[in-house]
Amino acid sequence: MGSTENAEAIVARVTKSIDTRTAVAGVIGLGYVGLPLAVEIGKAGFRTIGFEISESISGAVNAGTSHILDVSSEDVAALVKKKRLLATTDMSMMKQCDVISICVPTPLSKTKDPDLSFILSAARTLAENLRPGQLIILESTTFPGTTRDVLLPLLEDSGLKAGTDFFVCFSPERVDPGNTVWTTKNTPKVLGGITDACMRIGEAFYSTVFDHIVSVQSAEAAELVKVYENTFRMINIALVNELAQVCDKLGVDVWDVIDAAATKPFGFMKFTPGPGLGGHCIPLDPHYLAWKMRTLHFKTRMIELASEINGEMPQFVVRKAADALNQRGKALHDARVLVLGIAYKKDIDDLRESPALDVIRLLQEKGADVAYHDPHCSVILDDGHTELEDLPLHSAPLTRDVLTAADLVLITTEHADVDYQLVADHAELVLDTRGAMRRVAGNARIISLSGAISDPGERARRPHGWATVAAG
Repeated sequence: MGSTENAEAIVARVTKSIDTRTAVAGVIGLGYVGLPLAVEIGKAGFRTIGFEISESISGAVNAGTSHILDVSSEDVAALVKKKRLLATTDMSMMKQCDVISICVPTPLSKTKDPDLSFILSAARTLAENLRPGQLIILESTTFPGTTRDVLLPLLEDSGLKAGTDFFVCFSPERVDPGNTVWTTKNTPKVLGGITDACMRIGEAFYSTVFDHIVSVQSAEAAELVKVYENTFRMINIALVNELAQVCDKLGVDVWDVIDAAATKPFGFMKFTPGPGLGGHCIPLDPHYLAWKMRTLHFKTRMIELASEINGEMPQFVVRKAADALNQRGKALHDARVLVLGIAYKKDIDDLRESPALDVIRLLQEKGADVAYHDPHCSVILDDGHTELEDLPLHSAPLTRDVLTAADLVLITTEHADVDYQLVADHAELVLDTRGAMRRVAGNARIISLSGAISDPGERARRPHGWATVAAG
């Protein structure tokens, strides 16, 4: 049944509760997106309820402990103490919330089709607990049309009408794990509503939490903003990964080329190559758009090509590893390879879609004896998705003995707190896919993505890049 209160009266009532901080906020999912959001909402003065299916996560939050790198336990504990943050597995408490943000995963299937099962589950639970006046904001990355065509019908199964009885917006998360400059609060927040009334309430609430709101004309526009942002990055990463292979063929140092190009003060944005593409967004989000456009008989050729190039980088790296060992009379089979850094990017503990795991798998398939060191990832667990041998696999200490025992050290992630001087002094052979060794002098023979250095001292004489010396 719909509300007897008219839409404008509901908007006024909800807006007043937001202004006076008497509104109760809810966040569904307390992961990499949801917990930072819940903390910022709590800091803005709202009582916030975090909904979790994991009792261990819920219990940890209520004990004042954060499981997310970008959220301090001190912040969580302070909010819990002030009763501004409560985690629960009791979904019926959604009835208490005036605003609910959905921050659940949106993975891809093996055929790169969208898996909306978490959104669907959240929507059905919401529909069971929906009441007049609630604002629902979907933050999970998805294809354009999901909010209006998938989420909305399930919520309206409650008998309430969107834009009249309750309100719906889409606001894409823009979390960048490990980024201490651009955080959840100060990163501009894109917002699109189903109706004008939805938009007004959405702006009223999120403007109290975030420093800057970027309003767009519709939920579909907001959905497209997110997938466009990450498609832009995916394509440019593919371009620079292809450049690394071009430089390898030409005998040119890719880092010299990139550094020189980056001196142009206009019309250029610096991207760097690596062993592949990782993370919870960039490898996945463009495929949501590609899938949607296939349903409209349109082929997103740039996405498909970029995905192919990035997906081939782990094989390219393993071929480089085999060639580097062969030049020293050693086969990859039975070679002892130490992989440095397995997180998908520097200085974080996130393994999602990490290309380092693909590199390790390919090395193991070739018969290599693989160990790894990562100061942020102490163990690789068997989660049912990681196709590695002998799991769990624990991080080895980075010591002189471990380095000298390795036939090859392969740098796949450039963590700031790794002692690369120790690597240069004691490793025999290094394949550096990230440029971590560019300014470190030592005894190791270093292979980059596009060539080799036979004279380690040359690095000290060229502070802006590597010397270009043909492999051999």
